[in-house]
Amino acid sequence: MTSISSVNALQASVALAERQVQQDQVRVSQDASRLDASRSQLVADKQKLNDTQRESDKAAQPPLQAAPAVNLSNAIEKPSRAEQILPPELSQPKPQVNTLGQTIGKLINVVA
Repeated sequence: MTSISSVNALQASVALAERQVQQDQVRVSQDASRLDASRSQLVADKQKLNDTQRESDKAAQPPLQAAPAVNLSNAIEKPSRAEQILPPELSQPKPQVNTLGQTIGKLINVVA
């Protein structure tokens, strides 16, 4: 027969083992959280490193050469005065004259 003391000892050891399992589960959960945080930080650090390397490579490239200056003095055509004629739709209409030689369409002075 088993004695009460051996049963108590077994119960105590089972309780101790259960506490250790619970503590280990908490540690595993904490380690998993830290691992996730470390992975996130690693991704961020890799992105920052790539950006820094890209900027460094861009800064190390030789500077772009400026385009040669363009001479604009002859860029606009300058026609002679005789060639500078306005199209008919832009020119002012010639005044119309009645049979008395008066221009039509002007204000008539009725005071005089």
